[in-house]
Amino acid sequence: MPSRYRAVIFDFFGTLTRAFQRSALHAEVARQLGCDPTAFAHLLNHTYPQRARGGYADVERTLAALAHRQGACPSAAQVRAAAALRLRAIREDIRLRPDAIRTLGALRARGLRTGLVSDCTDELPEIFPTLAVAPLLDATIYSCRLGAVKPHPALYDAVCARLGVAPADCLYLGDGGGRELSGARRAGMTAVQFAAPDLVEHLSFDTEPEWRGPTVTRLIDTLDLVDTRAPYWADERPRARFAPVGPG
Repeated sequence: MPSRYRAVIFDFFGTLTRAFQRSALHAEVARQLGCDPTAFAHLLNHTYPQRARGGYADVERTLAALAHRQGACPSAAQVRAAAALRLRAIREDIRLRPDAIRTLGALRARGLRTGLVSDCTDELPEIFPTLAVAPLLDATIYSCRLGAVKPHPALYDAVCARLGVAPADCLYLGDGGGRELSGARRAGMTAVQFAAPDLVEHLSFDTEPEWRGPTVTRLIDTLDLVDTRAPYWADERPRARFAPVGPG
C-alpha cells in the first residue's frame, strides 16, 4: 500500500544528529581571537538569531565582528585561524544518530523524497556536503542562506518547491527548536516531534514545550509513520507504542 506522503522533511541539529553541545575546542576559538571563552560563548548565544539569518555574511566576518564586540582586535591571520578552528569544532560536535543513514536510505527506497530544513549559521553549509547523510537528501534549506529562521513560512515553502511537492504531501520531523513544529503545521505539513532521551542536553533556541502533537523517539520510527496510510494522529492521540508527548 503506498504511503500517503511524497516527502519527509527533517530538522538537522538534535534530529538527524545527537544532542548538540559545544565542545572545549570552541574555547580555543575564542582565545585565538583574543576573547574570554565564557563571554564569547554568551555572545554566540545572544547573536544566534542574527547569525542564523546570515547577518554577518560568512564565518570569518562573523568571528571578526563578534571579537570586536568583545573589545578584541584580532589580525586577519588570527581570524582565518579561528574560522578554521571553528569549522573543525562544529564538525567534531556533529554526531549523526546511528539510525540516520538507514532511515534516510529506507525512505528513498520507498520512493519518497527527503529534505532538510535547518536553522543554522554559516558553518553548516560548508560542513554538510562532507557528511554521510548528504547524498541521501534531495533538498537542503539553510536559514542562513535564505535569510529567515523557523517558523517563517519561507523555509517550508522553499523545501517544498525544491522537492516538487505540496506541503500536504509532507511529513515534518524535528525536535521543536525554533518552534518548527507549529510552523510546519501552519504550512500545511504533518508535524511530528522527535523526542530522543538525549535531547535534555541539547543546545536549542526558542523551543515549544507546549507541543501536544504526535511524538517519536527514534528516527527509524519514521518508517512506521510513512507506511501507515491512515495517519494515527488524526485525533492528536498517538498510539501507545510511541512515546507520550511531553515538554520539548
